[in-house]
Amino acid sequence: MTDPRRFAPAAARNRDAILDVLRRVLPPRGLVLEVASGSGEHCAHLAAALPALTFQPSDPDADARASIDAWAAGAPNIRPALALDAARLPWPATAADAALCINMIHIAPWAACEGLVRGAAALGAMLVLYGPFRRGGAHTAPSNAAFDESLRARDPAWGVRDLEAVAALAAREGFGPPEATEMPANNMTVVFRRTGAA
Repeated sequence: MTDPRRFAPAAARNRDAILDVLRRVLPPRGLVLEVASGSGEHCAHLAAALPALTFQPSDPDADARASIDAWAAGAPNIRPALALDAARLPWPATAADAALCINMIHIAPWAACEGLVRGAAALGAMLVLYGPFRRGGAHTAPSNAAFDESLRARDPAWGVRDLEAVAALAAREGFGPPEATEMPANNMTVVFRRTGAA
């Protein structure tokens, strides 16, 4: 029998840095919906480190969901992966305390980012994003500029997003200003809390 698990080299490099921020920003208990879980490696690592939280992984791709479920095998606080396309509302998930999305909005059309923000808002959840961002209309490092160019060459609808544009979208959906944490490899973790939320 073949192993359905996928391996994303970046996941092993960035998972502990992401975990450090999530320990600080996520609620101590509750349900975390991960949108675009990909291989499932992040979800498995985070769930093991944060046993008081329940994780609901998701991905629109059936092979990715098989990988996610294989990585999650035996984990008591990971639910079976949902078929969820961020851009298609309403989502099949009906409740969450936090929506987490790692390395998705730059490798998807802008409509996916719009759907992500609206979907999180509909759930009343805080939104946590991880990945590269432009700030003030400029890249934060030459490597990000080169990465952006390579993404747009693959698909003109892709690309490193402007943090200000994402924040404006979030504000329209009832989120407060972004809380940005600088991360290794010129990435950021950005937290959007519901207006009035602690």
